[in-house]
Amino acid sequence: MIQHDVVIVGGGLAGTRAAVEIARIDPRLSVAVVAKTHPIRSHSVAAQGGMAATLKNVDAEDSWEAHAFDTVKGSDYLADQDAVEILTKEAPDVVIDLEHMGVLFSRLPDGRIAQRAFGGHSHKRTCYAADKTGHAILHELVNNLRRYGVQIYDEWYVMRLILEDGQAKGLVMFRIRDGEMQVVRAKAIMFATGGYGRVYNTTSNDFASTGDGLAMTAAAGLPLEDMEFVQFHPTGLYPAGVLISEAVRGEGAYLINSEGERFMERYAPSRMELAPRDITSRAIAREIRAGRGIHPDGTAGGSFVYLDVRHLGREKIMSRIPFAWEESHRLAGVDAVHEPIPVRPTVHYSMGGIPVNTDGQVRSSPEGLVEGFFAAGETACVSVHGANRLGSNSLLECVVYGRRTGATIAHYVQNRKFPEINEQQYLNQAKQQVQSLIDQPGQYRIAKVRQAFQDCMTEYCGVFRTEELMQQGLAQLQAIRQQAQQIYLDDKGQIFNTELIEAFELQSLLTVGEIILTSALNRKESRGAHSREDFPDRDDTDFLKHTLAYYSPAGIEIRYLPVTITQFQPQERKY
Repeated sequence: MIQHDVVIVGGGLAGTRAAVEIARIDPRLSVAVVAKTHPIRSHSVAAQGGMAATLKNVDAEDSWEAHAFDTVKGSDYLADQDAVEILTKEAPDVVIDLEHMGVLFSRLPDGRIAQRAFGGHSHKRTCYAADKTGHAILHELVNNLRRYGVQIYDEWYVMRLILEDGQAKGLVMFRIRDGEMQVVRAKAIMFATGGYGRVYNTTSNDFASTGDGLAMTAAAGLPLEDMEFVQFHPTGLYPAGVLISEAVRGEGAYLINSEGERFMERYAPSRMELAPRDITSRAIAREIRAGRGIHPDGTAGGSFVYLDVRHLGREKIMSRIPFAWEESHRLAGVDAVHEPIPVRPTVHYSMGGIPVNTDGQVRSSPEGLVEGFFAAGETACVSVHGANRLGSNSLLECVVYGRRTGATIAHYVQNRKFPEINEQQYLNQAKQQVQSLIDQPGQYRIAKVRQAFQDCMTEYCGVFRTEELMQQGLAQLQAIRQQAQQIYLDDKGQIFNTELIEAFELQSLLTVGEIILTSALNRKESRGAHSREDFPDRDDTDFLKHTLAYYSPAGIEIRYLPVTITQFQPQERKY
């Protein structure tokens, strides 16, 4: 059996930042990072726009209190305000720390870190590295893993969280290269496994974003929090679905409908294109519904709108947003210097996740905590984003709460003993699970079932929702579940059997999708990214609370957790 003091699942920003912090605090600890891709291939590397922090390099009037208020208002008052205070107070410090590690932030002419405008923020506070910010940060953090001697298990798929008697004890993991299985035990387990964008058919997320950490947590009998809040990014490139960063609107791009008008004036006159993402996504969806979308031939009535940067000029486009130009050119054949970019909303981010306290320790219930189990980043829900995340707060959350959770773990594991695990029992179960998948004589290809599921989620639990729609979605989901029990694998081998990994991932997606739909059905109000056409108003009397969803094969049980309100009383959200 493999053992380490700490095992972190996930090689993105939250996981690597936690690993670096643990190694800094106590270099004697044995720390491992397990990732199903190489850490540099984690989805954090695709984060483009930037990272918010009140450095005051561009706007001397900014303050952490202003950042906190923008975040809470952006969250439609569902964010926990104690967690937001930590996020915004520690932001400048973590940015400077990253810079000292070697992150190459873009600069002002006098050499200070540059800051740009971002949706929902009242000041220019977003630090950035052109439009490749996640890439710049993750590369330095992964270099630091090597510097600190953190062991990396890359291309290992974690099949199971071992949770016994309210304590996380270890993991069962599968090496993709050759099918080897191992049980690993640790004094602390941390999940930093990212989001679940692949639950939907159009997403900015990479192919690895299948919600595995969330599904494993749910399968272990622990709750997931606020899973109904799925962020649709307003500007997914049509038809590919990849992101055209909010940085593009931060630099001054216009959103234009088939009539050539900047339609955001109708929906958020004070902020225009820099309104929060939920508001902007709904605005685009409404324009398309009203017949003011655009067809590929330029005529009205199509399924996208234009993002126009032509007025910015070639030099600004190529220096500030080069990646957006490159993606548009490569994937849509559009030269953004001379032509507008076709965009529509695309699934982007999960506000919900594994419920944790502000030290990153996982909750078992509204009152209880799980021994030895921690989470941070997009897979966690400390709830700094509530019902809607502001752009450039996600990289910030990964680094602030990655660092903070790492520090908690470094102190937590001191003087703790390794847990006892019946290794053979878990290995036998895992081998049996793999063998039965390989031997299964089913009738469906994985890709067909996955596509049907993604289409179902997109149709029945999208930007706009109703009870009738979601009930139909849940019924369809049960039929798709039956098909998923009858998949067959062409690849029966051990070596790089990616089809087997896809079979595991399909189970993760189905679990997460059912929790999203059920949580959304139970929240009879509209708040942030959760927009119910049958309940169009926010209902603070009945729903100013977090959803906790417990999964079991028999069904999903919903409980609730109060929202922490310290400074800002809920009020109407207008921009």
